[in-house]
Amino acid sequence: MTTQLHSTQLQTTGHNGEAADTAGRNGHDPRQAAASSEDAATASAPVLPPTGVLTLAKGLNAGLHDALATDPKALLMGEDVGTLGGVFRITDGLKAEFGASRVVDTPLAESGIVGTAIGLAMRGYHPCVEIQFDGFHAPAFDQIVSQLARYRARVGGAWSLPVTIRIPFGGGVGSPEHHSESPEAFYTGVPGLKVVACSSPDDAYWMARQAIASPDPVILFEPKRRYYSRGPVSPVAELGLHQARIVRPGTDITVLAWGPMVQTCVDAADAAAEEGTSLEVIDLRSLSPFDMATIEASVSKTTRAVVVHEAPKSGALGAEIAARLSESLYYVMEAPVLRVAGWDTPYPPSRAENNHIPDADRILDAVDRSLAM
Repeated sequence: MTTQLHSTQLQTTGHNGEAADTAGRNGHDPRQAAASSEDAATASAPVLPPTGVLTLAKGLNAGLHDALATDPKALLMGEDVGTLGGVFRITDGLKAEFGASRVVDTPLAESGIVGTAIGLAMRGYHPCVEIQFDGFHAPAFDQIVSQLARYRARVGGAWSLPVTIRIPFGGGVGSPEHHSESPEAFYTGVPGLKVVACSSPDDAYWMARQAIASPDPVILFEPKRRYYSRGPVSPVAELGLHQARIVRPGTDITVLAWGPMVQTCVDAADAAAEEGTSLEVIDLRSLSPFDMATIEASVSKTTRAVVVHEAPKSGALGAEIAARLSESLYYVMEAPVLRVAGWDTPYPPSRAENNHIPDADRILDAVDRSLAM
């Protein structure tokens, strides 16, 4: 039934594609259709409730809604994103408003989803696809790394592929392996990809808008454990897609995190403050490229740094950050960069996941060790 429905929807999309081909013959070059700037997403303010407060999930939903409303070439694709509204209801109500040709339920085939998105992007569309759970990125890996990331360079810049890939990631929701992974490091080392992670409703809204408006492929990691955290959403974007945010200013040590670990680091900073230690918490937001200017300015001030992430420690993004800081601030830092991460094991059963995911106590232990050096 799902495959039959998908086939019908793709036929509808195909008719739209024919219209796009006609427009191309009449002077529209589909290769230039993706030339919109990331900042174009700030042109229209979000439609918010009177309080301006949303959950992170609703922030994503609003961002996707407004992207569809303002960009006739934008469309959403993924497993159960249409009729069901997604496993986490991130796309709830969008198919009813925008139709089955723009919110497309697909078969359970991640490689096919991303491959179809690449073809649509070649014809001038701006597809945003959902990988239902983090562990399901693996079947699409070849399409992402071998095709999507390389295409602009392969054709000498003649075409771009404005494809956004949304991936819920991280644990803490009682799910097993394949549903609680942190695979960001698989992609941050791939030239041609932009990789970002939201941690608040404001970032969820604006990063969704900015990612879809970007002329380049963007992977947007969404912390599923924080989907129902609440917060305000600004009527204008306060930061660009690749800028870090100082979440909590401090003076004694810089704590760097992204996605679900940002709130954990804020909790650790609150606890440290009670003992007279001032932690500066920075949400990286952009994992490729890094906002090294903000990171280096903070570490130059505090002279110490701790990097926190859920992914296993070995070969993960924390190592890259530590290496860069060691190269640029070797004579400034008073202690080596310390890392607090998940253990180097496959993701454990739900009963043991709290022992795997870094918590405030493990972060504070690293802070104490750094300050003792």
